[in-house]
Amino acid sequence: MSDEEPTPRPMRISHSDLESAILGDKPALTGSEVARSVDISSEQARRLWRALGFPEHDDNVVAFLPSDAKAIATLRKVMDGGVLDDDMAVNMTRALGQTMARLAEWEVTALVQRVEQIHGQADADRPVPSGTRVDAALQLVEDLSGPFEELLIYAWRRHLAAAAARIEALAADDEDLHTVELSVGFADIVGFTALSNTLTEERIGDLVELFEMRCADVVATQRGRVIKSIGDSVLFVNDDPLRAYDIAEGIINVIGRDPRMPDVRVGLATGSVVLRLGDVFGPPVNMAARLTNVARRNRIITDEATAALLPVDQFERRRMAARPVRGFGIVEPVAVRRH
Repeated sequence: MSDEEPTPRPMRISHSDLESAILGDKPALTGSEVARSVDISSEQARRLWRALGFPEHDDNVVAFLPSDAKAIATLRKVMDGGVLDDDMAVNMTRALGQTMARLAEWEVTALVQRVEQIHGQADADRPVPSGTRVDAALQLVEDLSGPFEELLIYAWRRHLAAAAARIEALAADDEDLHTVELSVGFADIVGFTALSNTLTEERIGDLVELFEMRCADVVATQRGRVIKSIGDSVLFVNDDPLRAYDIAEGIINVIGRDPRMPDVRVGLATGSVVLRLGDVFGPPVNMAARLTNVARRNRIITDEATAALLPVDQFERRRMAARPVRGFGIVEPVAVRRH
């Protein structure tokens, strides 16, 4: 037998310990206790908890923190104050939960990459204890929490002001505050499914991240809004058809014209859309998505309404052959480009 001491195995932190380290507390309450402390029914408490995006637990299971009860109490106070009715409170809570869930996933992914950098993954011969990674991750969370929470509130208020200004503009025209004329754009990576089958998981993640980041930069520059991104596609809107075209052209320039990136297709449609919980719905949304199936690589295809709104002295239009478009019947798309 060798006289060498066996290498001790690194201690692994449990899921509950990791959660407690981040939240600064441990579960101490059951669902029933949370409901009683807030003076609501267990079903109401579960409904709000589900809206935040968290899994349910049996009423007699100790799974909740005192801060969880405080959060539910805050929601109850808003509802009791008459600011929001029950259904609206649940809808807004759901929007908050979904937004925070995505933000948290995004942040943790970035932190994981940073932890790997800190522990010198370039040196493959040097083992890195898993416990050390956890310690480094927790330290990063601790260092970022204060500044990031301040930035979170600031960004929310800034976007709230911008959204209120848009609503005020609609009210000035005596329009329905939930319905507005917008140009909707849909940008889509060509052949993403086939492409993803040839790339490593890390490369796919890098590609999607770069695609979303570049699209978001272009949209913001032209005073538009990214409504959502779905891996290989981005949905954006603008109240100015010309700026919407500029966004489409900008996306093609920073994605499709970059030899390191895949080709893209962009569809634009203009018309009345319904605004709900940060999303948009209506025929222009569906049309923009359908038009990407018609567009050639690194080209912009529009519907008739969008093409008619673009300045005649700046653009040339070419009607494409009429074709069936799912949900719209026979449509004549329009290929447009600047002179």
